[in-house]
Amino acid sequence: MTTDGFTTCLWFDGRAEEAAHFYVSVFKDSHLGRVTRYPASGPGPEGSVLTVEFTAHGQKFVALNGGPEFTFSEAISFQIGCADQAEIDHFWDKLVEGGGSHGPCGWLKDRFGVSWQVTPTRLDDMIADPDPARADRAMKAMLGMQKLDLAELEKAYAGG
Repeated sequence: MTTDGFTTCLWFDGRAEEAAHFYVSVFKDSHLGRVTRYPASGPGPEGSVLTVEFTAHGQKFVALNGGPEFTFSEAISFQIGCADQAEIDHFWDKLVEGGGSHGPCGWLKDRFGVSWQVTPTRLDDMIADPDPARADRAMKAMLGMQKLDLAELEKAYAGG
C-alpha cells in the first residue's frame, strides 16, 4: 500500500478559492496549487471552481465547493502553537480579519467559519505541570481569556 500522505479537505459553499487565497496569505511556507472546475455534468455550474489545492504552513489542503449541505463546527479545529505573544497576536488578528469572531480560551472562528486555537506552545507545559496548584492557576487564567495573553498566563502560573 502506498500513500501520498494526508490532505485535509475543507468544504465550502462557493468560497473555496477565496478561502485558499486567504489561508495562503496568513501562513508562511504556503502556496496555491491546482484548481479544478466543474464539468458540464455538474453538479455545480459548468466552469465554476470545484476544488483548489493549497499548502498552508507546509500542510496540504483541498478547498472544495460542495454546496450548503455541510458547515464547519468547533468539533474540528486547527491548533497553532505560537512561540511568543507576537505570534499569538499575528495569527489572532489575521484569522479574525474580515468577519471572523473571537471565542473563549484562545479559540476563534475565521470568516469562513473554520475554528482555530491560537495558543502559546508553553501553555501545554504549564497545564501539565506536576504541581497541581501551578497547573490549576494557569488553567483558570486561560479559561478567563479570549485571545491568550502569555505574560498573564506566566504570571498566574508563577503564583503572581
